[in-house]
Amino acid sequence: MSRYNHKHKLSPKAILYRILFSLIAIAILVIFMPRGTTSAFHYQKGEPWEEDAFIAQDSFPILKSAEQIAQEQDSLRQFYEPYFLQDVDILEQQLAALHNDFNQKAAGTPHYFLPHLGEKLRHIYSIGIIKGEEMTRFEGNTPQKIRVYSGNESSAKPFAKLFTEKTAYEYLLAEQDSARYSHNLLHGLDLMNYITPNLVYDAEKSQQQQQEVDGRLVRTKGVVLQGQKVVDRGQIVDDEVLGILQSWEQHQKEHTLTAKERLSRFGGRIVYATILVVLLLLYFQQFRSDYLDSLRTVLLVMTFFLIFPIITYSIMAHMWASVYLVPYCVLPIVLRIFLDSRTAFVTHVISILASSIVLTQPFPFIVTQLVAGLVAIYSLRELSQRSELFRAAVWVTIATLLTYLCLEFVRGTADGGQVMSRWPYIYLMVAGVLSMLVYLLLIPIERIFGFTSIVTLVELQNVNNPLLRRLSEEANGTFNHSLQVANLAAEVANRLGARAQLVRTGALYHDIGKLENAVFFTENQNGQNPHDGLSYERSAQIIVQHVENGLKLADRYKLPTVVRDFIATHHGKSLTKYFYVLAQKAQTSLDPRPFTYPGPKPQTLEQAILMMTDAVEAASRSLTEYTEESISALVEKIIGAQVADGSFSECAITFREIAEAKEVLSARLRTVYHTRIQYPE
Repeated sequence: MSRYNHKHKLSPKAILYRILFSLIAIAILVIFMPRGTTSAFHYQKGEPWEEDAFIAQDSFPILKSAEQIAQEQDSLRQFYEPYFLQDVDILEQQLAALHNDFNQKAAGTPHYFLPHLGEKLRHIYSIGIIKGEEMTRFEGNTPQKIRVYSGNESSAKPFAKLFTEKTAYEYLLAEQDSARYSHNLLHGLDLMNYITPNLVYDAEKSQQQQQEVDGRLVRTKGVVLQGQKVVDRGQIVDDEVLGILQSWEQHQKEHTLTAKERLSRFGGRIVYATILVVLLLLYFQQFRSDYLDSLRTVLLVMTFFLIFPIITYSIMAHMWASVYLVPYCVLPIVLRIFLDSRTAFVTHVISILASSIVLTQPFPFIVTQLVAGLVAIYSLRELSQRSELFRAAVWVTIATLLTYLCLEFVRGTADGGQVMSRWPYIYLMVAGVLSMLVYLLLIPIERIFGFTSIVTLVELQNVNNPLLRRLSEEANGTFNHSLQVANLAAEVANRLGARAQLVRTGALYHDIGKLENAVFFTENQNGQNPHDGLSYERSAQIIVQHVENGLKLADRYKLPTVVRDFIATHHGKSLTKYFYVLAQKAQTSLDPRPFTYPGPKPQTLEQAILMMTDAVEAASRSLTEYTEESISALVEKIIGAQVADGSFSECAITFREIAEAKEVLSARLRTVYHTRIQYPE
């Protein structure tokens, strides 16, 4: 059984949480998965067709382009004649009004003005007068003729010759013989009073006419039959192929699904999403059940598992870009940094399977992205420097480019008779560059999910950090002890396959609580011992208090939780044996609680390594002679006592790992305390 896979009975609350997270993940995948067909293609005019040969799944019409339709609409515009209703009574009414006003008000006006103006009015009304705003109705789509009707009779008239109130008035005033027809006299007759529009736009009849004209427009130029090859792999997408592909997409959008089809597709989405989520859940159940016990770990995995399928679904639903632009390798990189390699790869595989369901050609996508994930995991052992992420991005880019090129050769695209598209390779290079942005995600992920990256751990190891600098100045002996423990613990961690950077950081900070009472600890004393005037119980409480003080300092300096855990567990629930033994000698009945550290016991392999290393390094300073036998006996005695006391009963560490830790510590301490030759005087 794996050290991380603890088989224990789950509480009803834990079971409820697991079911809830699974249902939420399934619901998100189903909701964001495109409802329509998954046969959308990504292509560009003038570029080779990147997919396999496209065979029409059913028959569909070939639509004309927008330019062709616009040209044909322009040619059909001559047949459009909007309808206007003519009021035939207005002319007689205006002539009668002119005759009456002329006899009564136009004294001094020559009598020949009256028949002349009457003829002009007859001409104007015979042509037709429309309102000025009716002219603006046809701006940009001016008809050549209009259809004027009265009763059951209609006739066509040129639209350009129609009068408005303004042009009709100007026509009445315009005279070539200005001497015979004085402008001043014409102005005095108020001729505008006799101009009234006699043509009224009939919207209903005009719309019917427009529909009849539009009905003459044929928007298709052929039909593609079911089973017909539309375009072959490597073929250049020219205007004709482009029109057929766009016609197919439009046909797919307009295709109405039956109730049975909708139900079957919805059911398929649910079942597929359920299979993927269950596979992910089974992996954790079988191999990393400890992750399921951590809410923040579940949230991190589920977030990155879902985010890339959602991005893929959005791209394919709206055809924003190529899916090869998306840096899918960010998922395994992030999970590799914060969790482990196996979890990163399994989650990456299931996420890629979830994304590929909407692609027309999923095979090259799956192969390319799986290679990218594997290379990202292999090339990124740790992320202690930015250069490591850059190196990983370079290797991922090279691997994906070579993989895609090999797939081109295997599938026959890259042979001598076909043209290869450069765009997939450009997209893969862009995705490789984008994968380096994961460095910017580390801090937000740490803040949101409560994880600590190796980058943060390396930054905390800097001895110029305010807390470590204070420790070196105020408790130099403790600082040197912490440095020595950090080096020893890191070497043990490397030997046991634990997280060395985490152990090193925890070791540097595990004794920061001694800052509060530094002189009460032997490594910081210089001759005088302040314990001499205190009771054994009081001295033990001061020693024990350094754990609580360390946790308070960790909160004040905002140290990560994983570092705080080392402070709390490096003594576990052990006794301050020096003062406890002295107190036992002084009295027969003794309560051990004041002499006991608050704990808890180490919960992880890394915390157990620190406990062993801390105790061994501190005890090694008390040896009177440093021989191979004395050092080995000391290591065996200290760690053997910890095992006997049950200090490691709550963490996953094996007897073999304890033996290897003893071996490493013994060898390292022999190196530290080796005998030097004496130089002659």
